[in-house]
Amino acid sequence: MNLHNASIYISAVSPAQYPKGMLPEIAFAGRSNVGKSSMINKLLNRKGLARTSQKPGKTATINFYNIDDKLFFADLPGYGYAVRSHSETKKWGGMIEEYLSDREQLAATILLVDSRHKPSQDDITMLDWIRHYYENVIVVATKVDKLKTRDIPYQLDMIKDVLSLTEDDILIPFSVNDNEGRISLWDVINLLIAGDKY
Repeated sequence: MNLHNASIYISAVSPAQYPKGMLPEIAFAGRSNVGKSSMINKLLNRKGLARTSQKPGKTATINFYNIDDKLFFADLPGYGYAVRSHSETKKWGGMIEEYLSDREQLAATILLVDSRHKPSQDDITMLDWIRHYYENVIVVATKVDKLKTRDIPYQLDMIKDVLSLTEDDILIPFSVNDNEGRISLWDVINLLIAGDKY
């Protein structure tokens, strides 16, 4: 797969705008400030492809990225940002639920959590939803570079405990400032789009 051949395909607000065809899709879910866009840029070795925002909760679309006409990444709207109005949040949550429930091309939904903090109730709810649809779950713990090295094992164990991760689930520590987690996550993604179990 040629990662240099990656581009934003569409910022969609309805199923009519989703990519046509049957290329596999990997969705990324998480809180508004968890670093989804930064992680996508790191995975693709592109600095500005996925737009990062200084205002958490700003993105209210599903952003699809075409990778070499072989795969789509779907960057879902971040949740848990209180500035959004109730009506906006409800509409936005419905869009996410419809996509995750009905999208045939969806190979996996990967949850991102901030390694520095205890997973929120929203994170737990999202993971419970993912577990309803998948045999095992994949969690990426972002921003590990912001932790002291000695604190990383403790934080990862805490995340496993709060999210009730099993031995069959996957937890990948990830940093955008080095290659921590990048190869491991690509290994999992490649298995998923090949139709293999992880």
